[in-house]
Amino acid sequence: MMTSYKERLTGFFTKNRELTALSIENADYTVIDTELTGLDVKKDSIVSVGAIKMKGGRIDLGSLFYRLINPANGMNHDSVVIHGITPSEVAGKPAIDVVLSEFTDFCGSDIIVGHFISLDMNFIKKELGRAGRQTFSNSVVDTRGVYEWVKESTGEYSRHYAGKPQELDLFTLAREYGIPFSEGHNALSDAFITAQLFQRFLSMLPGLGVRSARDLLKIGKP
Repeated sequence: MMTSYKERLTGFFTKNRELTALSIENADYTVIDTELTGLDVKKDSIVSVGAIKMKGGRIDLGSLFYRLINPANGMNHDSVVIHGITPSEVAGKPAIDVVLSEFTDFCGSDIIVGHFISLDMNFIKKELGRAGRQTFSNSVVDTRGVYEWVKESTGEYSRHYAGKPQELDLFTLAREYGIPFSEGHNALSDAFITAQLFQRFLSMLPGLGVRSARDLLKIGKP
């Protein structure tokens, strides 16, 4: 017997409530990153998506997702310089509709993790809406927010160093925590860097009183 959309949605939120009650060590995560043609969500597009699974603090290197996408609005020189993906590389690649269907299946009901993840999620939700699909309802954690919370909780955080605003980009934090990286942007490698950063935080959080996924979602809210 076919289930209705309302029944499927009710089942999803029931599962989501059960998920948030889990300890952070037992929760399932999908760590994501996107590369874009630009930062304007109204006119720019996703050009690649990368993701990697985590079970608690364990990174699953056997469960990866990476797709190049042929963007509807084409490519521009400035974005190519950043991510290195050329128009010829995406010319024969699928459109965003196909890739997002595969991507949401890959994520399942996992907690989604990313760095400055609001930008990624805004583009993903825009494309899902354009394709006429229901919104992406997974819980979301921003590693930038978790970093700030950890630093503030331990009395180490300052919004300014030497009179300048503190840099909170992924590579600066990776350097702080001794995570190796190359300078180039790639959605999958950046997702892997983010996963390692998140792994560092997960090891610290229980000692700071953050033990459940529900607690995590509060401190890492985008």
